[in-house]
Amino acid sequence: MAGGNKKESTVTVVESKEWYLSAYAPQGVPNTNHLKLRNVSLTIDAIPDGHVAVQILLLSVDPYLRARMTGSEDGLYTSQFKLNEAIRAFGIGRVIESTDSKHAKGDIIVYPFFPVAEYCVIPSDPTLRKINPAEGIELPDYLSCLGIPGFAAWVGIKLIGEPKEGSNVFISAAAGGVGMFAGQLAKLKGCRVVGSTGSDEKVKLLKDEFGYDEAFNYKRETDFDSAISKYIPNGIDVYLDNVGGKMLEAVLNHVNYRARIALCGMISDYNEVWTEREGVRNLLNMVGKEVRMEGFMLGSYLGHFEGFAKEMEEYLNKGMIKSKQHMYNGIESFLESLASLFSSSNNGKVIVQVQSWTGA
Repeated sequence: MAGGNKKESTVTVVESKEWYLSAYAPQGVPNTNHLKLRNVSLTIDAIPDGHVAVQILLLSVDPYLRARMTGSEDGLYTSQFKLNEAIRAFGIGRVIESTDSKHAKGDIIVYPFFPVAEYCVIPSDPTLRKINPAEGIELPDYLSCLGIPGFAAWVGIKLIGEPKEGSNVFISAAAGGVGMFAGQLAKLKGCRVVGSTGSDEKVKLLKDEFGYDEAFNYKRETDFDSAISKYIPNGIDVYLDNVGGKMLEAVLNHVNYRARIALCGMISDYNEVWTEREGVRNLLNMVGKEVRMEGFMLGSYLGHFEGFAKEMEEYLNKGMIKSKQHMYNGIESFLESLASLFSSSNNGKVIVQVQSWTGA
């Protein structure tokens, strides 16, 4: 260009690590053959209009992520991640640059579709919402009590299970992200609540911290039919199923008349192709007792989210709901955190702390 003085411009580039799917994992727990970490460079001061650049702080690690890595949709309930693209998860981040009038630099935001990364540039849309840390709610609670697990528990217990005072409620994977809230919600309804979990330590946690009336270690008490007879002698009125397989089959031997079963997830089958999954042989028990069994997807209940959030925030602020998180540190820990969902090695909601939120 001839003539005149050209003003020097500065470009801000951040280096970010992100996890992407390099190969589908039809069976087993995904490992480094399927998920890989790569470095990317992002120019954050030249983002398109209507976008925000975000420093990701916390990422929610949930069992449904596994179901999006099989490469097949044979009976699974969600679309598959694309190969060589960053996988995505619910998370919390800090806006570091914005070309959108609704979000300013420094805002703390919750978003369902963050890449599993340290930084990103995303379009502003209605699913991206601002939260105010000054309200006194800890950031991890937005991924647990007020996030996917809490919402799933609320839908499963309140909208589908509909327990009445005095109902016998049974919850599998009870010390997990969904189960810990489901049991507490049922107790608030005046129910007797029993849970199954994967260790003696978690049995103690359920009874001492989350108010369960009884709980058992399914790895120690492997005859599920006998265990349910022992801990729920008067039969099951409401069952929130997070496991499927043999546990669901055992439950069907102990349902009361017009029991309600909410199918939240079936983690025992996520790592198997459909032909290798556990069958349930006693579905006929549903007929004579007129049992209602219903699967649900949270996307179908988004119209209830505002009511859920208001109710759960009140419980949380009054100390009526307790939360527990198992925190993994650094983006590098994502693969380990995902595997932990299938090993019973964690207590409560699994979260990856990507970067510190101190001072947020």
